[in-house]
Amino acid sequence: MMSANGNTAELDFLGRPVIAITGLGLVSSLGRGVDDNWDALSSGRSGIHRIERFSTDSLRTTISGSVDFMGPGSETSTGLSYMMAEAAGSEAVRMAGLADDDFGGPLFLAAPPVEMEWQHRLALDAMDGATIEEAGYDRLLQIAHSRPDKAIYNLTQCSRISELLADRLGTRGLPITLSTACASGASAIQLGVEAIRRGETDRAIAIGTDGSITQESLIRFSLLSALSTNNEYPEKASKPFSKDREGFVMAEGAGALVLESLSAAKARGARILGVIHGCGERADDFHRTRSKPDGSPIIATIAAGIADAGMEPSDIDYINAHGTSTPENDRMEATGLAAVFGEALKTTPISSNKSMIGHTLTAAGAIEAVFSVLSIQNGLLPPTINYEVPDPAIELDTVPNKARPAEIATVLSNSFGFGGQNACLVIGREPRH
Repeated sequence: MMSANGNTAELDFLGRPVIAITGLGLVSSLGRGVDDNWDALSSGRSGIHRIERFSTDSLRTTISGSVDFMGPGSETSTGLSYMMAEAAGSEAVRMAGLADDDFGGPLFLAAPPVEMEWQHRLALDAMDGATIEEAGYDRLLQIAHSRPDKAIYNLTQCSRISELLADRLGTRGLPITLSTACASGASAIQLGVEAIRRGETDRAIAIGTDGSITQESLIRFSLLSALSTNNEYPEKASKPFSKDREGFVMAEGAGALVLESLSAAKARGARILGVIHGCGERADDFHRTRSKPDGSPIIATIAAGIADAGMEPSDIDYINAHGTSTPENDRMEATGLAAVFGEALKTTPISSNKSMIGHTLTAAGAIEAVFSVLSIQNGLLPPTINYEVPDPAIELDTVPNKARPAEIATVLSNSFGFGGQNACLVIGREPRH
């Protein structure tokens, strides 16, 4: 079989193009750029801190993994999400050896759901002049309609970030924006993989970004009893798989991957950083925020990802866990993994990046995919920090508290989200023959 550029195509076990990873980009509370993030993560350093961006008076949770160093333009969730996505995306494109303003392939973006922020609502309220008596959000929409403000309009459009990125990076075609909760970043990567497998493009860029920490978002997650309230010691608040875990820490960041068919990457002499062997995706219709008690959707997602890679559980060397540090999520993830891996799970290392960076929500799947590639490249298992009180109900090798050297050929990266969104990626060092 020949590829479009005339070189012999590199195919997987199903005759599909092998998906090469040729560029990576990162922004998180640990810093800006791949090198700074990996240095901090592999050292077991936490980026979680007290919130200083806004007043936390009367909030139950006053800590986060917010990104506070992006400068002017990052004052809104949309602005910050764009700036982090642009930083991660341009880093990934440059690493791939491509022009960061003429990428030449499609963009798949995972972005947070966008709505009118309080600063916009208050601005509209001030415009009212007591002419509209209806209270609430509908009233604000009426004011916005009667007094159009392009700046507010742009900040409340979910597609705005991808439109700006498409112009900045020079992507091709209509940019795709998706928001599938905590699975979003992995879902964006899956869309890029599938587009290349179908022969629609030789390359794609997948980016996950989330800069949505506000007072309102903290209140919403607090009402779900989902957030940690360990405010006194922020760096110790996220403790995945520990018996004393009590909630996740909301965080911000962006991760980007340049994906190419292996044949196209080789034809232009690109450095191959890793490969996407497989993607798994299944929905859970049990509850808006809870997993089905028997874990069957999580089990099916993990099994589908491994099967799509043409592998067995025994082929997985390391699991990059979803590992949010909530009581139910960690238990359900361990239950799902045990059903797929059996006794082998006790000796398969599994750790959670969220113990250090917090939960970056729509960006998590992309950020953790980048860290998975870096784990393979560096032969190092990142630790699960704050693992001081093991949970006897969850028997796992969590790589506790300190990174561990290891030979890693294949990583399973899990992303399970509110709303029943589940996605898994199987990432490898090199193509399988």
